[in-house]
Amino acid sequence: MSAISSQDGEDTFKILVATDIHLGYLEKDPVRGNDTFVTFNEILDHAQKNEVDFVLLGGDLFHDNKPSRKTVHSCLESLRKYCMGDRPVQFEILSDQAVNFHYSRFPWVNYQDENLNISIPVFSIHGNHDDPTGADALCALDILSCAGLLNHFGRSTSVEKIDISPILLRKGRTKIALYGLGAIPDERLYRMFVNKQVTMLRPKEDEDSWFNLFVIHQNRSKHGATNYIPEQFLDDFINLVVWGHEHECKIAPFQNEQQRFYISQPGSSVVTSLSPGEAVKKHIGLLHVKGKKMKMEKIALETVRTFHIEDIVLADHPDLFNPDNPNVTQAIQAFCMEKVELMLDTAERERLGNPRQPEKPIIRLRVDYAGGFEPFSVHRFSQKYMHRVANPKDIIHFFRHREQKEKKGIDLNFGKLVSRPAEGMTLRVEDLVKQYFQTAEKKVQLSLLTERGMGEAVQEFVDKEEKDAIEELVKFQLEKTQRFLKERRTDAEEEKIDEEVRKFRESRKKNTEEEDKEVREAMIRARANRSENGVLVADSSDEESMDVEMMGTSDPSDGLSSTLSRGRGRARGRGRGARGQNSTARGSSRRGRGTTSQESASGSRSYKPVSVRGKNMSIMDGCQLYLPLVKEAHKAKHLEELNMTQMRMIHSRALQRQEELSDFQLTMQERLWKFVKKMESSLQDFLYVIFLCK
Repeated sequence: MSAISSQDGEDTFKILVATDIHLGYLEKDPVRGNDTFVTFNEILDHAQKNEVDFVLLGGDLFHDNKPSRKTVHSCLESLRKYCMGDRPVQFEILSDQAVNFHYSRFPWVNYQDENLNISIPVFSIHGNHDDPTGADALCALDILSCAGLLNHFGRSTSVEKIDISPILLRKGRTKIALYGLGAIPDERLYRMFVNKQVTMLRPKEDEDSWFNLFVIHQNRSKHGATNYIPEQFLDDFINLVVWGHEHECKIAPFQNEQQRFYISQPGSSVVTSLSPGEAVKKHIGLLHVKGKKMKMEKIALETVRTFHIEDIVLADHPDLFNPDNPNVTQAIQAFCMEKVELMLDTAERERLGNPRQPEKPIIRLRVDYAGGFEPFSVHRFSQKYMHRVANPKDIIHFFRHREQKEKKGIDLNFGKLVSRPAEGMTLRVEDLVKQYFQTAEKKVQLSLLTERGMGEAVQEFVDKEEKDAIEELVKFQLEKTQRFLKERRTDAEEEKIDEEVRKFRESRKKNTEEEDKEVREAMIRARANRSENGVLVADSSDEESMDVEMMGTSDPSDGLSSTLSRGRGRARGRGRGARGQNSTARGSSRRGRGTTSQESASGSRSYKPVSVRGKNMSIMDGCQLYLPLVKEAHKAKHLEELNMTQMRMIHSRALQRQEELSDFQLTMQERLWKFVKKMESSLQDFLYVIFLCK
C-alpha cells in the first residue's frame, strides 16, 4: 500500500468509511435502545469535523428490512443535521448518472440537485438486513434517496448477469472508479462468479489511471461450500475492497497475495451478537486517496458500549471442581461470579478514560459444563447484575462441547440431521429445510418441489414476512408440471405420472438458473398478491382500520387464518379505535385497548403466539401436509379430460387440506420465529424447539 502525506490538497480525496451500523437494533431495550443512533451521530460528526469529501457506507445501515418510524426519523434527523450545509462539494462525477442510479426516479447525485444544499454526500449500498423487497422491490435506502439525503448505488436485479458500472469521480488530478454491489444471496452470487456472469466494467479512457474502489456486502469467511465469496473471485485491477457484512473490525488494509489488491473490513459499529468477533474495539476509517496512492486512518468510536467475553471450561479445573462433590454447583457459581466481577472491573477502567462511553457494559461468560457438571440457575444469577450490566439476561451461557454424546431416549438423530453450530454462527432456515429432506424418510420426501425452492420460499416466509411465498411456489410449480404432463400426453396411470413428475423434477434440479427464475417469479407473484390484498383491505376499511399493520383481539370462535393473514404487516400492538368498535375489514376481529387477554403484544419484530386448531405441528409435520396436496392436485388436472368424477373426488381431497395448509403457515411462522429467538439465548436447545415443540 503506497502511503501519501498527511497534508491534504486539491488532488486528495478524503472519504469516511463505515459499514454495518444497524440503526434500530434493540430500539425497545430500555438500556441499549439508543446505542445505534448515538454512534451514528458520532460517525457523521467525525465526517463533518474532518471535512470529508463524502461518506461511504458498506451496507446494513438499518437493522430491520422494515425499520420503525422512530428509526427512520432518527436517521433522517442525523443526515439532515450533519450532511446539509453551505460547504461546497469539491469533486465532480464524470460517469453517466442515469446508469449509476437507473432505478431511481431522480437519477443524479443528491448534491447536484438544485433544490438541495448538500455539504457531505453519502454513498451507500444495501446489505442483507435492509435489502429491497416487496412488489416494488423497495428498501429503506430508497426512502432516503428519494428524500435527497443519500445516494443508493450498487443495486442489481438480474439473476442471469450482473454488470457493475462504476461511479467515476474526479478531484483535481485524482480519479476514483467507485464500484458497488449490494447484498445478494451468497450461493447465487458464488454460482454467478463461477459461471462468469459477473462483469466489472472499466472506464474506456486511461483505465490504468483510475483508483478502483469496490464496496461489497457478502460473507467473507467460509460458512459452507458456496455460502461465501472467495477473495480470488474479484478482479485483480481493483486497488481497495471495502468489505461489509463481517462484524469483526479489521479496518487496516490487508493485501491479498494472489490478486494483489487490499481489503479493508471496517466491521460493525454496534454489538449485535455476543461472539468474540464483536468484542474487538470498533473503528471507522478515514481514507485518503491521491492518484494511485492511499492511506487508511483508523478512528476509534468512543460511544460504542464496551463488550467483554470470556470462556470457561469446567473440566480444565479438576483441582477446583469435582462432579461428585454435592456442593460443586455452588463452587461453580462462586467461580463465575468472580470472573464476572473481573470483567466488570476491566470495563470500568476503560470507561474512566472515555466519558462518552455508556455506563453499563455488555458482559458474556460462556461456560462449558461437559464432564458430568450441572448448570445453576441463570435467572437467579442474572438478578445480581440487573443494575450493573446492559444484558443481565444474557450474561452467562452454558453449553456442552460438540463432541459429547447425544442424549438417549430420543428417536430423531439430531447429530445426523444437522451439526450443532458454535455460538455466534448462523444457521439459515433454507439450510435447515435442505438438510431435513436429505435425511428424511422416503415417504416424506418432496415429489414435486425441490429442496432448494422450498428452502428459499420458507426463508422469504420468515425473513421478509411474505405469507404467500410457500403457497405461490406450490401453485407455480403445479401449473408448470401440469403443462409438462399435457405436452407429454402422459397416460392416466399413477405410476407413469409419478415417473414423469420425477424426471421433470430431476431436470429442474440440474438447471439451477431456471430454478432461480422460477423461485423469483413465484416470489413476485406472492408480493403482488400481498399488495392486492392490502389495497382491498384499505379500500374497504374506515379511518380506524387505515393502519393495516395493526392487529386487534380475535374472537376465539373465528378462524385464525382469516384474522391473521389479512393486511400487509405484522402485529403492532394496539388498535386506534374506540373500545368495542368493529373493523370493516374481512373477519370478525375487534380493535380496542386491552379488552381481552388475547390482545397482541407490542414489538416491531415480534410475533404473538397463536393457537392453531388441531394438534401442534412441527416443521416435519407441516412439510408432510404439502406432499399429498401437491401430488393429488397435479394428478387431478391431468385426469380432468378422462374421468371427471375421479377428478372431483381428488380435487375435493386437495381442497380439504387447504385449511391445514393455512394453519401450517401460521404454525411455521410461530415455530421458526421461536427458533430464532431461542438461538440468541441458547443455541444448544434450538433443535428441541423445532422438532420437539409442544
